[in-house]
Amino acid sequence: MPHLTIDYSSRLAGAFDARALVKELHPLVVGESGSSGVCKTLLRPAETYVGDEPSGETLFVHVEVGLMPGRPEARKARLSESILALLAKHLLVDDAQEQAFLSVEVRDLARSYRLSPSAH
Repeated sequence: MPHLTIDYSSRLAGAFDARALVKELHPLVVGESGSSGVCKTLLRPAETYVGDEPSGETLFVHVEVGLMPGRPEARKARLSESILALLAKHLLVDDAQEQAFLSVEVRDLARSYRLSPSAH
C-alpha cells in the first residue's frame, strides 16, 4: 500500500535504470516499513530545478514515501537511510564535477486517505 514518488532531474534519466531501482525499492519499503500490499510508484522527471550551483541547476533525486500513520519515527528514519543507500547504488553520474543531491522523506499519509475497494 505504500505510495512512492520519485522526483529527479531530467538530466539524470540515463544515469539510472528506473525499473531496476523500483524492483529493489518496493520490497525494501514493504519489508522495512512493515506494510502490507503493493507499492505504487510515480516517477517525475523535472526539467528545471534551481539551486545554488553556479550553473543554476542542481542535479537531484528526491524520494517521498507515504505510509499509513502509526510507525515510530526511528523506523521511518531507518527506512530513509536504506533508501538513500539504494539510490546511491543505482545512480551513476558520469561527470566527476557534478554531484547529484539525494534526499528521502518518509511521511504519514493524511487521515483523509482512501483506497478504492476495487484496488484490493
